[in-house]
Amino acid sequence: MQVFFISDCHFDHDKIIGYTERPFNTVVQMNSQLMWRWNKKVKPDDLVYHVGDFAFKGADNALAWEKRLNGNIVHIQGNHDKNNGVKTYIVKCIMHFGGKSIFVQHRPPHSPGEIPYGVDFCICGHVHQHYKHKWVGNVPVINVSVDVWDFEPVSVHMILKYYRRITYEHK
Repeated sequence: MQVFFISDCHFDHDKIIGYTERPFNTVVQMNSQLMWRWNKKVKPDDLVYHVGDFAFKGADNALAWEKRLNGNIVHIQGNHDKNNGVKTYIVKCIMHFGGKSIFVQHRPPHSPGEIPYGVDFCICGHVHQHYKHKWVGNVPVINVSVDVWDFEPVSVHMILKYYRRITYEHK
């Protein structure tokens, strides 16, 4: 079993194409590509943390998308998830992978005071194409939005590799 992160799919949100300059002509094309890339990478028994803003058009639509996607999906609530049927009580959490402590929430922290003590790095979404990572104090914040990871989930192993690279380059 592998673990993946992804955010900001915005399934069935036609305006997101223009807002974020996604390279799709229609929402149908966007949905198709997102699903194809997800299912190409994620196997049925894998675990996927979706870090907010999953789908538009209500609860039935969000559930329909979950059924079409491989993996066991755990939702972390985004700002657009309150009305889309994604019922999750997870707003933020701390996870541990590869000996690292990772703070995960949809919106990125903007100041060191928003980051729990002892965290090695943060994972967020929300900012779409604006950056792949940024530094808040001495802590890197890694954006897992589809808009900066080739419209597909990213494995925790790839995130840890990326973390090591940006930390080395930051020294």
